Amino acid sequence: MGIRRPKPAGRRATGTAVGDTGARNHAYDGMQRTKEFTVTPSPAEPAIDRPTVALAMGDPAGVSPELTARLLADDEVRQAAWLVVFGDRRILDEGAKVARVALDIDVVARGASPGPHGRPVLVDLAHLAPAAVRLGEATPVGGAFAIENFRHALAMAQSGQADAVCFTPFNKQAMRYVYPGYDDEIGFVSETIGFHGAAREFNILEGLWNARVTSHIPLAQVAATITTERILAELALADRCLRSAGFAQPRIAVAGLNPHAGDGGNCGTEEIEVIAPAVKAGVERGFNVSGPYPADTVFVRARKGAFDAVLTMYHDQGQIAMKLIGFERGVTLLGGFPFPICTPAHGTAYDIVGQGVANIGASRQALLLAARMARQQRAARSAPQPCPTAA
Repeated sequence: MGIRRPKPAGRRATGTAVGDTGARNHAYDGMQRTKEFTVTPSPAEPAIDRPTVALAMGDPAGVSPELTARLLADDEVRQAAWLVVFGDRRILDEGAKVARVALDIDVVARGASPGPHGRPVLVDLAHLAPAAVRLGEATPVGGAFAIENFRHALAMAQSGQADAVCFTPFNKQAMRYVYPGYDDEIGFVSETIGFHGAAREFNILEGLWNARVTSHIPLAQVAATITTERILAELALADRCLRSAGFAQPRIAVAGLNPHAGDGGNCGTEEIEVIAPAVKAGVERGFNVSGPYPADTVFVRARKGAFDAVLTMYHDQGQIAMKLIGFERGVTLLGGFPFPICTPAHGTAYDIVGQGVANIGASRQALLLAARMARQQRAARSAPQPCPTAA
C-alpha cells in the first residue's frame, strides 16, 4: 500500500519553510537553472576531496521526497559534494517515482557508517511507512519524520563527519505536533547541538543577500528592540558569513526603519540616533557598509549590483522584496553556526504534491551554496597561519 493521495479539491498549501508561512505552489516547475552557486571541481578531483553534505529529508506529505530524489539524480550536485541523506528508503522511492528519476545510490542501515566517499548514500532510518503519509496534510507522523532526519544530519556535522547540512522543506505545524517548543530552525539547531553563539537567517537570491536585525517578533516591538550594538553585531555576522561564501570584501547596505529613512527626523529619529551611529562604527571596524537607505529603494539599487547584501531592520522589510524578486529560486542560510545549514526558501507546496512538477532550482542552489561554503571553510582551516613575532 502506497502513500495516501490527497483529495482532488483545490487544496491550498499550508506548509512552511524557514520564514515562510504560506508555501503554496512556489516550488512549481519552470525548471530554470541559475548559476549563482555553481561549484566546478576539477574532473580529476578525488571524490574524497569533495565536501560532505548531510541532507535531511523534510516533510513527507509535501514535495520534499520528490526534491530529494531530484537532487540525488542531479549531476551538478553530485559533482559538488558527497551527499549523505537521512530518511526512509520507502519514502524516497515514492519521491523518485513522482520525479521520474532513477536513483543511483548506496543504502546503509541506521547506525552504519556511510563511507567511503563515492556514490550518494541514504542512511535508511526505516521510520515511516508510506501508508502512514497523508499527502498534502500536516500530521504528527510527518513532523516526527522530519525532526528525526534533521537531528541525524546535525549530529553528523557536529561530529565532524559532514561539512555542511541541508534540508528539503519542513512544515512547522507538523513539527510542533511532536515538538511543541519548535519555534524556528535556529532555536532547534542551537538546542540540538548545544550552540550558544549568534546565529541568524539569511535569504539569498541571485547573488543578493538579505540579513535582518530583528526577526520573529511583533512589529510593535521592533523599534524598541533595535540598538546600535545589535545592528553592529548583525553587521559583523553578515560580513563573516558573506566572506565564508566567497565575497572578498562584501558590500553591505543598511536599510532605515522609517519611511524615507526618517526624512531627516520628520518621520522618526531612529536613523539619526541608532542606525547611523551603527553604520559609522561598522566603517571604523573595517566593514564595507553604508546607509541608512530608504527601505523602499535600497533593494532596487542592490539588484542592479550596487550592494552584495542589505541589512534590514525587521522580517518583512526584506522578505517581501526578496520573495517578489524570485521566491521559487531563493535560498535560506542559517548563518553563524560552526557549519553551513541551507534550505530552499519555499515551503512544502502541498497543492502540487504528487504531480511531478516541483522545481529543483532553489534546492539545488541551497545545496551548492552549502558545498561552496564548506569548501571555503576547509580552505581557511588549511591555510598556513602566520608565525607569531617576537615581543
